[in-house]
Amino acid sequence: MRMKRFRGEGWALLGMIWALAWPTMLEQLMSTAVQYVDAAMVGRLGAQATAAVGATTTVSWLIGSTVSALGIGFLSFIAQAYGADDRARAARTSSQAVLAVLFSGTLFTVIPLLLSRRVPVWMHAAPEIQQVASQYFAILYMPMLARAASTIFGTALRATGDSKTPMRAGLAMNLVNVVLNFLLLYESRTVRALGLSIWLPGAGMGVIGAAIASAVSYAVGGVWITCALWKHPVISPRGQRLRPDWEVLRPCLKVALPSALQRFGTSFGYVAFASMINALGTIPLAAHSIANTVESAFYIPGYGMQTAAATLIGNALGARDERLMRRLARMLVGIEMVLMVVSGGLLFIFAPGMMSLFTIDAAVIALGATVLRMVAVSEPFFGVAIILEGMLQGTGNTMAPFVFNIIGMWGVRILGTFVCTRLLHMGLVAAWACMIAHNLLLFLLLLTYCLRGRWNPLTRG
Repeated sequence: MRMKRFRGEGWALLGMIWALAWPTMLEQLMSTAVQYVDAAMVGRLGAQATAAVGATTTVSWLIGSTVSALGIGFLSFIAQAYGADDRARAARTSSQAVLAVLFSGTLFTVIPLLLSRRVPVWMHAAPEIQQVASQYFAILYMPMLARAASTIFGTALRATGDSKTPMRAGLAMNLVNVVLNFLLLYESRTVRALGLSIWLPGAGMGVIGAAIASAVSYAVGGVWITCALWKHPVISPRGQRLRPDWEVLRPCLKVALPSALQRFGTSFGYVAFASMINALGTIPLAAHSIANTVESAFYIPGYGMQTAAATLIGNALGARDERLMRRLARMLVGIEMVLMVVSGGLLFIFAPGMMSLFTIDAAVIALGATVLRMVAVSEPFFGVAIILEGMLQGTGNTMAPFVFNIIGMWGVRILGTFVCTRLLHMGLVAAWACMIAHNLLLFLLLLTYCLRGRWNPLTRG
């Protein structure tokens, strides 16, 4: 009877994990697909248009990462309050999330608008594209309140086990973005499809049209998520006093700060890594760019499961159920290993074919397939690292992932790539070997930390 009970409980937990994970996976998959479509549509406008959009990408990533870090801080404490069935604390935390949205949304609207003319110059954009890049950047951040709401409120909803609402909002955003791109980027034109001539209206706004399309889609997502939060039966901020509650804010910001620093450090690390890759030549750069794009799609199962890990571990911690936390940890790691073995296997097998989707250059395909097959072997280990990081986020521990990521990024990936490419004059394979070494080190550090029991506040005393 006891074995049957455990089996039944196992299937129930598996269902909970899957119910949380698949909407996030689908959302990320659609978002990635739309990014590809966006890049292709802007690319049809010419190299200058692509360069104008790309000129401010790093700054945009930094701002987005800061807002996401705030979301992680609220996820941990809302998940714990929800798991403890403490509706009052959950609603209090949600009201502080509203303040975080208002503050970050206003701050990251004003600052980008003030600095929009300077950012392309700082990013060394060519003089002929600086004006349009500046306009693109400014328009993109006008709806920052909505973008902050979509990120932070979406995280709050996921903390209650609702990952379907952010998924639906994300799909609506992507649909609006694609449709508006078609209408705003190009001039009115006639296209042939299925033997028919179809007239399509167009505003011919180019890069500015792409910015407006993105801005409107962000607004749609923000309004959708905000309405969902206000209607939520547990964490709705309705009736709460919108003023700083430092008893709630202080621990949330304590969780958010290391996460923000980690993302800043990682972002600058990517910039340094990319600059060293750029110096390797045209074929290595092309192979790296395409392989990096391909690789990101195969990590979607891992990051989808991370959301489930953070939410469920946070809920179990709130309920003070140490046995459930341990069981969830084992199941989450096991499921992630299976998913990433499959994902890595598919990447290994289809690496040349995936590369050929983006280029016809045989040298680029061969080099890209080589590095993709290298990283495919390491995917299960990095997948486990992603899950362990999610578990720590659920407990409110973002300091350990911050320290481990910075050590790996700067002590292994950046330093190793510098030595291999600049001093030893090795190529792209060596650079990707350093990247893989960073991922493996992160896996070992997080695994050691968790096996020592330091991840679980209920057992570390």
